[in-house]
Amino acid sequence: MSFQAQQHHTALDARALRDALSAHRRYLASRVGGRRLNLTYADLTHCSLETVDLRDADLTGAKLTGASLARSNLGRAVLFGADLRDADLRQANLRRADLRGACLRGANLAGAELAGCDLREGRIALQDKLDGFRILRHEHRPGELNFAVLSGANLRGAQMNGAVAMTSDFSDANLCDVVLAGAQLTRAVLDGADLSGADLGGADLSGASLRRAVLRGVNLTNARLDKTDFTGVLRAPPVITRVDDRPLTDVLADYEAYCESDGRAGRIMRLEGVDFRPLKSLRGRRLSGVQAPRSVFQGMDLEGVQMQGADLSGADFRGASLREADLRGARLTGAQMGRVDLRGARLDPLRLDAARSVRTDLTRASLRGADLRGAAARRARFLDAELEGARTVGCDMTGAELDA
Repeated sequence: MSFQAQQHHTALDARALRDALSAHRRYLASRVGGRRLNLTYADLTHCSLETVDLRDADLTGAKLTGASLARSNLGRAVLFGADLRDADLRQANLRRADLRGACLRGANLAGAELAGCDLREGRIALQDKLDGFRILRHEHRPGELNFAVLSGANLRGAQMNGAVAMTSDFSDANLCDVVLAGAQLTRAVLDGADLSGADLGGADLSGASLRRAVLRGVNLTNARLDKTDFTGVLRAPPVITRVDDRPLTDVLADYEAYCESDGRAGRIMRLEGVDFRPLKSLRGRRLSGVQAPRSVFQGMDLEGVQMQGADLSGADFRGASLREADLRGARLTGAQMGRVDLRGARLDPLRLDAARSVRTDLTRASLRGADLRGAAARRARFLDAELEGARTVGCDMTGAELDA
């Protein structure tokens, strides 16, 4: 039995591909004549498959170099050993896809959904009547993500043991609970990424940039950290937060009493740079006009919170729930709001009297991957704001200031 390293891909004409995709659509709809898409070892180089529903498809060993797969649905698809070099996978759904041994060198996965996918190393053996078993190899090693763009991608819980992702861009990506043990991440960019609970044991992060990354509960045992940039990283919160030697819970109770009594009871206090995370939730709390610039609310439950007229400039809300929150007239300039849930939130002007109102200011705020569906953002300021991957269907932006 011999072993050879060579390519083995089957050419597919446009009509055959069209028929196969049509049968797959019927398969997904449980209709007569349906057949699961099987394009194992097919040559789909530079093929256009944008927005196509490829759920559960078998693309084992397929050659998809330079293919257009933006916004396609590849949930639970088998891409074992597939060649996806330079492929366009922006905002594609790859949830729970099998990407073991796939080559993603130079692929663009910005805003893609990769939660629970398997990106571990793998190899494929093909049986041949004459040559016995042949190992299918790519020109670059399998499991490779070098130079890939995964900015804003959701990789929560992905299995990436031993992945090779040198100089890749993971900025603002969701890497919670991801397994990157032994991964090669030399010079990778992980700025603003959420690595909560991630396993980076034995990983090589030499020269990598993790500026503003969330490193709560991260395992860095035996990791190589030569010249790694940890500027401004967010680590685990304190057990309790104190303000002027008073527990934050007491300070907020006084503040709410002040708001509810129109100043007759309680007292106010400036809460600049305060870490609110030990409280875990401020759901429905009344914090109108709170002065909390550069404070930390990352990952908190803030649903229905009242923060109208508040100064929250430079605050960190990444991954927090602000669903149906009242943020009318709030100052959110430069705030970090990546992956924030703002569904149904109020971001329209705060009326002071019949002639005056204050607009919500999100100038220079980062809203990458934020969910603004159903929010009211009339006349809000979004100048120089990052809205890449944000979901804005049903968001009322009438009169809002947006960059041209």
